[in-house]
Amino acid sequence: MTLRLRDEVAIVTGSTSGLGREIATLFAEHGASVIVSGRRVDAGEAIVAGLARVSGADHLFVASDLTTSEGREALVDRTVARFGRLTVLVNNAVSPTAIAHDGAVTAIDHELWHDMLSVTLVAAAEMCRLAIPHLINAGGGSIVNVSAKSASLARPGQAAYSSAKAGMNALGRSIAADYSRRGVRCNALQPGYIIHEERDAGMTDARRAELEGMQLTRLATARDVALAALFLASRESEVITGITLPVDGGSTSVRGRLL
Repeated sequence: MTLRLRDEVAIVTGSTSGLGREIATLFAEHGASVIVSGRRVDAGEAIVAGLARVSGADHLFVASDLTTSEGREALVDRTVARFGRLTVLVNNAVSPTAIAHDGAVTAIDHELWHDMLSVTLVAAAEMCRLAIPHLINAGGGSIVNVSAKSASLARPGQAAYSSAKAGMNALGRSIAADYSRRGVRCNALQPGYIIHEERDAGMTDARRAELEGMQLTRLATARDVALAALFLASRESEVITGITLPVDGGSTSVRGRLL
């Protein structure tokens, strides 16, 4: 197998579970040294132990609270201290508490707005600020911001989440405009509905048919999104910057069926 991220050093935020874990695992399989980050120490250490079994590269877990400047700085500083460089940043972290309490704009209080934006958007922007000088020093690198379909196609009851993810898309374009000529690319991934083993374990046939009817392809998995992240992180996409890439079975561009 060709190692598409050989010698790359990649931070993946929010990678102790779910999509972030899948991205971290695939990056390790393709030769990157992966820095797993999150608040759950037991989960993070277990993931790094698993990465070591699939890859000969060195990996690291950093317990980090990305809502604080100290947490963000420690994540980047420990990465550079351990590996001497940084070449890839994946901004995947989001506030699960804020998602659970999201709603229409009139139903959201100041605390929820702050929680959602501080983790999903502000922390991502601050991670970019800290990482970009190191990417430049390494001769160039890639930033991948994990957005969401709701950034482009609104859903009821997701005012804060949609706003934060749309901000990530705009952030990526701004970084591309300012830093691409210095070797730093920035792109966004925009997943649609992703099949989740636990959440969808009891999915009825009717619900599956409804979801599949909205797609032009099969339903996406976390692996599909991770493969797209792998491409944008790798040197294969050296001429791609400033884009938002949907990974959603075509459901943002084309209505699969009339509702």
